[in-house]
Amino acid sequence: MTGGLLIAAPASGTGKTTLTLGLIAALRARGVAVRPFKCGPDYIDPAFHAAAAGRASVNLDSWAMTAGQIAALTASDDAALVIAEGSMGLFDGVAVPGEAGIGASADIAALTGWPVVLVLDASGAAQSVAAMALGFARYRADVRLAGVVLNNVASARHEALIRRGLEAVAIEVLGVLPRAAGIRLPERHLGLVQAEETHELEALLAEAGAVIARCCDLERMQAVASAVPMDATPAPRLAPPGGRIALARDAAFSFVYPHLLAEWRAAGATIVPFSPLADEAPDPGADACWLPGGYPELHAPRLAAAQTFRAGLRAFAETRPVHGECGGYMVLGAGLVAADGARYPMAGLLGLETSFATRRMHLGYRLATLAAPTPFAPPGTRLRGHEFHYATILAQPDAPLAAVTDATGAAVAETGSLRLTPGGGRVTGTFFHLIAKASA
Repeated sequence: MTGGLLIAAPASGTGKTTLTLGLIAALRARGVAVRPFKCGPDYIDPAFHAAAAGRASVNLDSWAMTAGQIAALTASDDAALVIAEGSMGLFDGVAVPGEAGIGASADIAALTGWPVVLVLDASGAAQSVAAMALGFARYRADVRLAGVVLNNVASARHEALIRRGLEAVAIEVLGVLPRAAGIRLPERHLGLVQAEETHELEALLAEAGAVIARCCDLERMQAVASAVPMDATPAPRLAPPGGRIALARDAAFSFVYPHLLAEWRAAGATIVPFSPLADEAPDPGADACWLPGGYPELHAPRLAAAQTFRAGLRAFAETRPVHGECGGYMVLGAGLVAADGARYPMAGLLGLETSFATRRMHLGYRLATLAAPTPFAPPGTRLRGHEFHYATILAQPDAPLAAVTDATGAAVAETGSLRLTPGGGRVTGTFFHLIAKASA
């Protein structure tokens, strides 16, 4: 395996993404081929990783994926170094384990052997930073701490005090970021704004790379990177929904896991992108259509006015399967109410009505047992996925697609929908984004 590092922190908002992007950009500027990964189900960070690295970033999820699938996704390629970004706090996950763990970044570090670089916010503390670092170093015996990067350091005196504490517990400092060094990326209610929407992204990445190159020991970071052999047991795979798949792809439809597309291609499927925002219809030569998640609520007027897209999608669905995830599911519905209260007609292939006028957060892992056949799995198949949106469900009148529970086993109301069309087509949708087939 290619040696790697896992960038983690005690909590969200500590500086993981800034360090990850800057580190990838700095190493790439030096000619180092970096392979990025994202721990957990986050949809947005991987696009920023890909922009910084020049290659796709793949999600690794211990709750949804088996150890064998994680091993396959992390198998060596031509990269010289792996940089994986954690999610939330290093040890944070759900209460009930899934396939290979609780969804914690620490699970990925343990499975792969990638040492952890811990980002610590030093604001308002000095030697006490060492106590926190020591706790993280000892919490799990199967997770190795390579060292720390100190963020928000106020002065040389502040740094010296922190270093003194860390030296006493033999924890290495791999970088020091001054309080003024942070790079702030624009944010939205689901996290960062998408990479493709971030103005001057190249300049932001270059700036982050310059800051990290100046403030971190890149040579030492490369030297401490490592990996361990992994379990190569084959993982359960889902069939692609068709041999030729029309995939909606633009600013309104952008959230689909890269590993899913790679698995479809590996199974022999051809993916044909189209843009609903450009009023394009799905490829009439395709035998399945997939509408990923994204931000349809930000583009509702354009989608409602996209007559070619809507008519083409309805014609396609008469005879062939169409599936939507989260935002794509909403667009398959009858209507969407935007934040200002205005209602916009959607494709009308399902009866789903959603509203952003009154926001309600839906967040968490989902385990779904299919109640009906789909293009990618028969009834009874168990699927693992993740749901994150702020839409309020006004109506969900169609037949449920699945029995859905959260990570604790509690039933959730967002069952997905199924409707058959007169010509033999099948329209399905879920609020969760599909990650993997459950192993049992």
